[in-house]
Amino acid sequence: QVQLVESGGGSVQAGGSLRLSCAASGYIYYTCMGWFRQAPGKEREGVAAIYTGGGSTYYADSEKGRFTISRDNAKNTVYLQMNRLKPEDTAMYYCAASKPYSCNSPLSTGEFSYWGQGTQVTVSS
Repeated sequence: QVQLVESGGGSVQAGGSLRLSCAASGYIYYTCMGWFRQAPGKEREGVAAIYTGGGSTYYADSEKGRFTISRDNAKNTVYLQMNRLKPEDTAMYYCAASKPYSCNSPLSTGEFSYWGQGTQVTVSS
């Protein structure tokens, strides 16, 4: 069983930055760790993912160049650095983990078995 706790959300002005953290308890080696977001009235969408086995990273097209996902295996933590934030980035951000040795669809909610409670990000114009 994997438990995930997100932190680092908050309110920023457009153009600002935030770093989200996802602290995991349980085995997350050789798993897909993803960040998703969901705005009110919209579906949950994949933002970025990383395969902890080899470090491969995956990004949604709209986030390439602005967001960076990384991991600290020693701390069992995954991060999402978000730069040049826009009002449309406003959403609840969720961390997710797949089962081991699975990362076939890293930006799809169906890939992931474990979810955190989310952290709110609000970007004002």
